Amino acid sequence: MPRTQPTSSPRASATRKPFRVLLVVSRYNATVMDRLQEGAIKTFAASATTLDELEIVPAPGAFEIPALALAGARSGRFDGVVALGCIIKGDTIHDRVLADAVTQALVQVTLLTGIPVTLGVLTVNTPKQALDRAGGKLGNGPNNKGSEAMSALLDTFNSLRLIEHPGAQIPPTSKRPDKLAASTRSRA
Repeated sequence: MPRTQPTSSPRASATRKPFRVLLVVSRYNATVMDRLQEGAIKTFAASATTLDELEIVPAPGAFEIPALALAGARSGRFDGVVALGCIIKGDTIHDRVLADAVTQALVQVTLLTGIPVTLGVLTVNTPKQALDRAGGKLGNGPNNKGSEAMSALLDTFNSLRLIEHPGAQIPPTSKRPDKLAASTRSRA
């Protein structure tokens, strides 16, 4: 596929805010997906002046997410895309094949369009792991990968502003995830 360019640079200004975000959400595994979507929306709302800059598009399943992300990125309407899905291991290797295909395709969307896409597609062994990564039983716990995917996109916007506008005053980024530190604390 040839690389496409947005009609105008969505990050043309060092101070432009809020950004226009497309949230592509798989409908498969709805209990988990509702919680991931809620986490992403809450994170976006905390950083935006209006939710009007967020558009949510449903995908039938994880496999369809890249096509919708590409369409959104090519449309010129969005500055970035957050992809949310949930792939739970079954009795075959289908989950690994699917996860690899989706991940590789989402990377290609970013490389082909220049529009950042963040990955919030869970690849887990059990439904319990999926719920844990969607904020726990109530969905509002600290470990919500939908929230983390949105934070990653917002942080990417800030980093791109620094590249495009050296010396720009950029707000501090979100927390810095550190699995090593977390695992060390849990063993103590």
